[in-house]
Amino acid sequence: MSVDVAYPIFHTSDPTQALRVGRRLLTVADRQGARVCVDVELTTVEDVLDAARALPDAWFRKEDTEDWVRDPSDPTGLHCGVHAPLLSTEPAFLSAHLPLWASMPDQPVGGIEDRFTALAGRHVAEIHWSSLVWPTVPERGLYAESNHAKVSVLFNTATRELDERGDGHTVLVHVRRGGDKEYQERHAAWLAEQIGRTVIGPPQPS
Repeated sequence: MSVDVAYPIFHTSDPTQALRVGRRLLTVADRQGARVCVDVELTTVEDVLDAARALPDAWFRKEDTEDWVRDPSDPTGLHCGVHAPLLSTEPAFLSAHLPLWASMPDQPVGGIEDRFTALAGRHVAEIHWSSLVWPTVPERGLYAESNHAKVSVLFNTATRELDERGDGHTVLVHVRRGGDKEYQERHAAWLAEQIGRTVIGPPQPS
């Protein structure tokens, strides 16, 4: 089964600028079937309540695998996810389960990105656009790509796993990862070039 690899093409301290560059990169693709997913880590009760207000259709979950072992029956529902309208707002309950993650998968492009960026700019978070199609570029020997044509913006982290806090926000372009490393590098470089950018760091495999 093929997988993707992501190349950083932009880094900034301004979350709205990162979103702007990510959106520009989307214009290179066929976006007819595109969808967007968002995910954010929330470390305080106030953060959770802010997210529930800003993203009333979000799902909240725990990523604490030790908690799953301690109580696999999942009485809180937070292992699988709790819809925002059903999430308890009791501070004592929320503080006992921090950090929580809030996500909204499979959303229409353009519907949530601005609201999410306003919230996520101070947290570890991600916007991820998928179901794009990168175009064929015969003169550069590049083929159309749909399965792994993606764009992501990482907020306050440099890793796709969202497992390590970092400074600033990074835009990544995703291409198919294959045996020909030179091809995937050329593909990422051409995509970045279309919006006046270049690859600025090593690739991140999935």
